[in-house]
Amino acid sequence: MASYRQPRHHIQTVSGKVKNDTIRNMEQTIKISSILSKMTSRQNDDCYAVFWIQNEVEGIEINKTLYKNISNAVFFLNPTFNWKIFKKDTSTSSGYVLLIPRQILNHPTFKNLHITEVRLFSANEIPKINLSPGIETRIQSILEMLDELISTKLKHREEAILSLLNTFFVYCDGKCNIKSVITDNNAKSALVYKFKKSIDRYISQHHEVGYYANSLNVSDKYLNECVKEVLGVNAKHLIDEQLVMRSRHSLKFTDKTIKEVGYELGFSSPDYFSYFLKKQTGFTPSQLRIN
Repeated sequence: MASYRQPRHHIQTVSGKVKNDTIRNMEQTIKISSILSKMTSRQNDDCYAVFWIQNEVEGIEINKTLYKNISNAVFFLNPTFNWKIFKKDTSTSSGYVLLIPRQILNHPTFKNLHITEVRLFSANEIPKINLSPGIETRIQSILEMLDELISTKLKHREEAILSLLNTFFVYCDGKCNIKSVITDNNAKSALVYKFKKSIDRYISQHHEVGYYANSLNVSDKYLNECVKEVLGVNAKHLIDEQLVMRSRHSLKFTDKTIKEVGYELGFSSPDYFSYFLKKQTGFTPSQLRIN
């Protein structure tokens, strides 16, 4: 059996003025490594394990049970689970493995996170989060920054690393993601994920729930019911959320005119684009561009 490839970097977490005695004056390490080997495994390490499975992964074996079709998802395992990741024979990275000592989550940085309140890491089930389209790239950027920062000796890097880890958890805990368990084959969750993928692909052409319901061979009513049950919002909310996110990005990070941004996102006129953003955010496109 191959053993877990020792991660390239280790960092000491913040010690001293923290509220929890289990962390004060203790040296703990967060470990991160890219998934590069054909088989990556770990057993009996007193750490929570977080995986971002990107692609080119054939499956993950957890306590001798193999799970497939796991790309573009984040998994959380408590230290009682043994695991192996089986990867195709490629030289490219297929995501990241993040090992977090138990005491880290007691740090005040994480005390108000819902992800901690629901004890995501301590459940007997295997929590799985299918990332919303667009969030995947942010997760990759955060983990790449963590990997880079851990290898440096910059002043205050410990605080920066904790901040990045907190940001990672916030994105994972967002309402736009689909939370389930790895053993869950729930048809409604699968439909909602397909709906979100379809929005990501066709948002510039189609803003109506009916188009996506028809493409998925379900009724508008059933699609709304599924989205409401899985995510707690209606189907139109997901469409509007994606439009707002793309509008903000184009307005802030491109030189396109407001008219050009609106037309590229499928709005019939600049006035209607402005009306939509004002209704959704409370700000006009011009205000969003400078804020």
